[in-house]
Amino acid sequence: MSELKTDPMGQAIIDFSTTGIDGEIIVKSDICDDDVIPIGYLFRAFKEMPTIEQKAIEICQGRVIDIGAGAGIHAEELQYRGHEVVCIDTSPKSTEHLLKNGFNAINENFFDTTQKDFDTVLMMMNGIGIAGNLDNLERTLLKAKAMLTPNGKIICDSSDVKFLYQDDDGSMWVDLNTTYYGNFKFQMEYKEHISEWFDWLYVDFDTLKSRAKKVGLIASKIHEEDHQYLAELKPI
Repeated sequence: MSELKTDPMGQAIIDFSTTGIDGEIIVKSDICDDDVIPIGYLFRAFKEMPTIEQKAIEICQGRVIDIGAGAGIHAEELQYRGHEVVCIDTSPKSTEHLLKNGFNAINENFFDTTQKDFDTVLMMMNGIGIAGNLDNLERTLLKAKAMLTPNGKIICDSSDVKFLYQDDDGSMWVDLNTTYYGNFKFQMEYKEHISEWFDWLYVDFDTLKSRAKKVGLIASKIHEEDHQYLAELKPI
C-alpha cells in the first residue's frame, strides 16, 4: 500500500532547503480562484518581509512561541535578536526541517499543546486563521492567552476580506448576515502531496477586538495596509 502524502507545505520546505530549486504550492479555495505560494517566499530574509511581519518581529518581547513556524524565518530572526524561541507546527516535514536547522521545534497541534509561560505568542501569516471559523475564535484566543506570562502578549495578523465580495460599484454580491464572510475552506497541493480540505478564518479587526474583549484581552491595531493589519492583544 502506497504512503498517503498529505504534507505539501512540509515537503515543499524540505525540497527547497535541500535543492534550492523554487516551485509552487497550489492553494485551492471554496470561494476564490486558485492561488499559488512560491516556495522561495517561505525562506525570505527579514529585509524581504512585508512591513507587517517586520513590525511584528520588532515588537516581540522575551520568550516567544512561534505558532505554525513553517521554515523558521521568523524564529531565525527572533533568535538573532536574542529571543528564546519555541516553534510548533502540525507539519511533520516542516518540523523535521526546523529540528535539522537547530530550532527548538515540536510537531503538535496548537489546541493540544501544553506549552506555556511565554512573553509573546506569535501567530503570523494569518496564524489566527487556525481558529477555522468565527465561532471558534474565542476558544482560540483563550488558548493563546493561557500560554502567556502575566505581562505577555499575542501578536497576530489577519485581513478584512470583505472586498472579495464587492462588485465594481461597491455593492455586495452575497448576504454578509447569513454567515461570517471570513470563514474559508482551503486545500493545498505540491507535487504528489495533497492536504485535506481545512477551515481557515480571516477576521476583520473590529470583530477580533470585540471577541478578544469577551475573553479578557485588549486588542490594539499596530499597522494596516491593503486590507491587512497587525494586532497586539494583551490581558486586561
